[in-house]
Order: sequence, then structure tokens, then C-alpha cells
Amino acid sequence: MTLSATVAPHLPYLRRYARALTGAQSSGDTYVAAVLEALIADPGLIGAASTPRIALYRTLCKLWGSIPVNGQPEGGQPAWETTVQGRLSNIPGPARQVFLLSAVEGFERREIAEILQRPDADVERLFDEANRQISEMIASDILIIEDEPLIALDIEDTITSLGHRSVGIARTHKEAVKLAREKRPQLVLSDIQLADGSSGIDAVNDILGAFDVPVIFITAFPERLLTGERPEPAFLITKPFSPEMVKALIAQALFFDLRSRKAA
Repeated sequence: MTLSATVAPHLPYLRRYARALTGAQSSGDTYVAAVLEALIADPGLIGAASTPRIALYRTLCKLWGSIPVNGQPEGGQPAWETTVQGRLSNIPGPARQVFLLSAVEGFERREIAEILQRPDADVERLFDEANRQISEMIASDILIIEDEPLIALDIEDTITSLGHRSVGIARTHKEAVKLAREKRPQLVLSDIQLADGSSGIDAVNDILGAFDVPVIFITAFPERLLTGERPEPAFLITKPFSPEMVKALIAQALFFDLRSRKAA
């Protein structure tokens, strides 16, 4: 099998992880490009791990820990990246990596130990540390856009158990925009396909036209959004999801929200 055929199935998910880790599409994609360059230069990196997927993530984690890749424009580092780096300093990188690899990417602890090349005990300690850090996040008002009642209630139970507040559940484009303008949530969780056949993406775009708010999309088909052919969401929850996945992505979205009071 060619290198391209080996790597291709994993790229959408590697890009998702890189974005959640860095907080931006441009920075995340820059790291993924660096991974591909490293593999072209040394194809043996794939065979050095137990699976090609683990090899890809291990290469990305090594690069993230050893080289500054910000994807910043010419003229120096923009203010938003300075803000993000300040926040990153408050949550140790290894702990954030462990939590994302487990809760978002679905790796087992032993696989994470191989990716990060750390002892199993270290991985458990870092996971507990990340949980503690995330639980200390400031509670936020969250709008849920989801047409399936049971899924919506499941999401609502999860966010309230984390200390956040639900400002309402919208099942259609119209309901979503109305609720958002009335409640001004601090975060939006949105499905892609809504009850009346409308698009959650269109609803979110209308909301963002009124005010800025971080958004997490919920979809059973992330590869349809992570194509690299257009601007894409930095944060995705894939169905079926676990409470840990929701917790991880909410924390990351709020952490990297460039419109928060601290960034003002």
C-alpha cells in the first residue's frame, strides 16, 4: 500500500485533533502539513509505531512539542494568538493532549502512552489533571440546536452536570435564531440537519451575523465538513458521542474563544 493510501483515511481526524489542540484551523492544518512533510522525508515513521494511525498522531505530537508552528501572517504574531498562548500556559500541554486523544479521538490509555511515549501511570495522571482543569472552567450559557429530543436532552443533561446552563433547545433554523438573539448564549452546540429540513450551518451563520459566539457542530459524518475545500469549524462532536467528548470540546471551544472578556 502506498504512503498516500495509508495516511488518507486518517487525515480528517488528525486535522480535527490538531485544530482542537491549537484552537484554530490555520494553525492546526499547518501542523498536519508538517506531519506529511516529515513522513515524506522519512516513510519509516509509519512502521515505527504499532499502527499507521498511532504513527500519525505521534508524529504530530512530537512536532507540536518541538517546533513553533503558528500559521501566523506576515508582520508578526496577531493579538489573538498572543491571547491563546497566554491561556495555553495555564493548562499544561501534555494534559491537554491526553484528554483530547482520549475523549475526542477515542484512543485507549495504552495507545496514548505509545503516542506520547510516556509510561501508563503518567497518562493516567495527566488525564486526571486535565479533568480537574476543565472542571474549573467558568460556567457558561449554552444554546442547543438539535432536532432529536432524546439527543437534545442527553446533551442538556451533560452540560448542566458540568456546571453550564442551557438557555434552550431549538429544533429548527427559525427557533435557533430567535433563541440566540433573545438569550445571547456564550456557546452554541448545533446539529447539522434540523427538523424542518433546514441546515444547522445556515442557522449558525445567521446567529454569527448578529453577534460573535463560539460554535461546536454535531454530526455523524465529520468527513463531510473536514474536506479542506472551504472554511471549516474548528470544533466537531461526532455521533454517537460520549459525555467526555462533549466535555472536552466545550472546554476547548470556551478556552479558545477569542471574543471572551479576557481577550477584549
